[in-house]
Amino acid sequence: MRVTQSMLNRNMLRNLSSSYVEMGRVQDQLATGKKINKPSDDPVVATKGIRYRTNLGNIEQFERNLNEVNNWMEGSDSALDKATSTLHRIRELAVQTSNDTYDDSQRAQVAKEVRQLKEHLADIGNTKVNDKFIFNGKDTSNKPIDTSTSPVTVSSNSDAITIEISKGIELQVNIDPSSVFSSQLFDDIDKFITDLETPGVTNVTLDESITNVESHIDSMLSERATQGARQNRVELVENRLSEQKVISSRILSENEDADIEKVISDLKIQESIHRAALSVGSRIIQPSLMDFLR
Repeated sequence: MRVTQSMLNRNMLRNLSSSYVEMGRVQDQLATGKKINKPSDDPVVATKGIRYRTNLGNIEQFERNLNEVNNWMEGSDSALDKATSTLHRIRELAVQTSNDTYDDSQRAQVAKEVRQLKEHLADIGNTKVNDKFIFNGKDTSNKPIDTSTSPVTVSSNSDAITIEISKGIELQVNIDPSSVFSSQLFDDIDKFITDLETPGVTNVTLDESITNVESHIDSMLSERATQGARQNRVELVENRLSEQKVISSRILSENEDADIEKVISDLKIQESIHRAALSVGSRIIQPSLMDFLR
């Protein structure tokens, strides 16, 4: 086959073009820090990257869900802590007033404090977290306790609110309000107030209030223990998600991120190859016969 000058020129230009393409690819890797910048660069890496990124996105979503879970649980635990302290104060007053040293006027004065403590319990029962009532089941837009009525109106909504904390795993985040802020709680407190305001009330009658309040304290402590067990589980899930996030991030980095040292080395090599190609090209493009005939 006869090799002509035009064939040499075309081959040279094609090789130079390929050299530019390769140099551009390496420069893109260096500029972006990624092995590929479009799926066509390496479909296998791109496909794996989509899968790894989806997995990492799921983990990050579960972490956001856990933040919401912690908000609910911390808000509930704080409210129950204050409610328990309030009930302890009511019990303390019940024990004091059941003593014969208290007369009717003194008991009437204590009744005023108990009335305020009842209002405080209602305020705690209407606690909101992120503008949601946390002690009204799934009806988070309406307050569960209305003290403007007599007797106090308490919502019966005790539906569980669950949040997905891991793949296919949901956890209840709210407290069962019927166990802590029930109608019976406020009825028992109202009865205690009425007894205190009743002249000549017997110690036996006041002792009943002590028993009733202790029962409600036990219910709150039991519910707090249940919530504490859930919080311990949340901590375990958080630790596991943190480890999974580190592993997923590392795998994604290994799949997509370029080895900068290697990319710089490849760029230097490609630059040398390109300069050599240009040098060879300058030798190929020699003066033709027509140049001498002019």
